[in-house]
Amino acid sequence: MRLLVTGHEGYVGSVLVPMLLDAGHEVTGLDTGWFNDCAFPPRPERRSAARVPTLRVDVRDVTYDHCAGFDAVLHLAALSDDPLGNLNPSVTYDVNYHAAVRLARAAKTAGVPRFLFASTCAMYGAGSDDWIDERVSFAPDTPYGESKVLAERRIASLADDDFSPVFLRHATAYGVAPMLRGDLLVNNLVAFAVTTGNVLLHGDADSWRPLIHVSDIARSYLAVLSTGRDAWHARAYHVGRSDENHRIADLVHLVCDEVPGAKIEFDDGPHLDSRSYRVSCDRISREIPAFRPSWTVQQGVRELAAAYQAEDLRLADFEDRYLRIRRIRRLVADGTLDLRLRPATEMP
Repeated sequence: MRLLVTGHEGYVGSVLVPMLLDAGHEVTGLDTGWFNDCAFPPRPERRSAARVPTLRVDVRDVTYDHCAGFDAVLHLAALSDDPLGNLNPSVTYDVNYHAAVRLARAAKTAGVPRFLFASTCAMYGAGSDDWIDERVSFAPDTPYGESKVLAERRIASLADDDFSPVFLRHATAYGVAPMLRGDLLVNNLVAFAVTTGNVLLHGDADSWRPLIHVSDIARSYLAVLSTGRDAWHARAYHVGRSDENHRIADLVHLVCDEVPGAKIEFDDGPHLDSRSYRVSCDRISREIPAFRPSWTVQQGVRELAAAYQAEDLRLADFEDRYLRIRRIRRLVADGTLDLRLRPATEMP
């Protein structure tokens, strides 16, 4: 297939694009390039995996012409974590909601039959210990989560015989990728364990999180593309493994077990993250049988620890290079982006 992948130079995109190419697909990327300094390890050749024909276009500016001629749009681009999403909530809604809907409409107008939307389990917000399936009501408690809820609803209304959207609600991602994210729970816990010897436990340690390796997220897109669209037309799926829901306290202990010498440090300060959700991934197993996630969190922790140690990672570099909020604040401070996250000068 001819595929347009937005956000192809991001955390998931940098893993997904090589898989798509290996599967024989023809890929064009669309990305602003904001996070091109987030390569891991920080060497130029780490970006080569995502070197495909690239449209340097903000997703807010996508038109019909950008979508013409493709068999599917894989929409990954977003302001993707809560600290970044909270930086300027109106921009979060513009990018994650309004721009996503405009992109879907442009794709439909251009005759693109498949639209794969990167959504999130974070839209469930502060849940309970009960299992959540795709029919449960949303309870987002951040601009990021709410923007994804709104986008799903509007894009779903565009579905018809010629346009099939699907909503892939990722569990919380972790794992090594060519374009690393340090703000993700497991990635962050392991980085602190390796660089400081401490694993910070704060907030509600009994909160649940569903977790999935970034490579398994990427495989979910290939699985959907290899499945007839009648099977998933206008449906939503939790992308993960039902047996990979973990309490945060258990994750902290797991990291300590896997990183020699690491100890738990307790943080009694204020903690505003009230999210807790335990999701069932049975539906994607039934309806998209080509999707078979293979990673466990324990394996991912070992992978991350080994990668960080091999690069002799330092905490200051980790936070400066791999925390998305730090990167955006630097681009605003140096005049590259304005407060609407629009180019104020030519991008580096």
